[in-house]
Amino acid sequence: MEKCRTAVYPGTFDPMTLGHFDLITRAAKLYDKLIVAVAATSKKQGALFEAQDRMEMIREDVELAGLKNVTVKRLDGLLVDFCRNENVSVVIRGVRVYSDFEYEFQMALTNRRMAPEIETLFMMPSENLAYVTASTVREIAAYGGDTTPFVTESVGKRLRAAISS
Repeated sequence: MEKCRTAVYPGTFDPMTLGHFDLITRAAKLYDKLIVAVAATSKKQGALFEAQDRMEMIREDVELAGLKNVTVKRLDGLLVDFCRNENVSVVIRGVRVYSDFEYEFQMALTNRRMAPEIETLFMMPSENLAYVTASTVREIAAYGGDTTPFVTESVGKRLRAAISS
């Protein structure tokens, strides 16, 4: 197998947290190109943003951080099909706690069964961000709480706008 120069980091990113951004920044250092694949739809309870909005938030922060090797694309369908279409053989998945690992391990094995040429790399966020979840951030925002410790400034602005509308 040829060495992979491109990886994909898929997710719903509703919204992107500092934990997500930590993984984007660190994965961007490991690969020549990183594609952040934003799921077109979110089946998660309490979903707040449309895919296009989530993609714009990530693009804005990636640009502000000067991560020139990171692109953001929409994920419509199976991740393995996306990887094949993009010629990507490495999937980055964030794992914060043991329950994340159980779910992600199951998905990695399923993906491997469908596409043995695609590897999954598990990454942990920095320890000071390991407890942050998008659902917790949405709940804090819904009750008017301060999301500053959990999201970037641009995501925070969009959160406040979405909650107040």
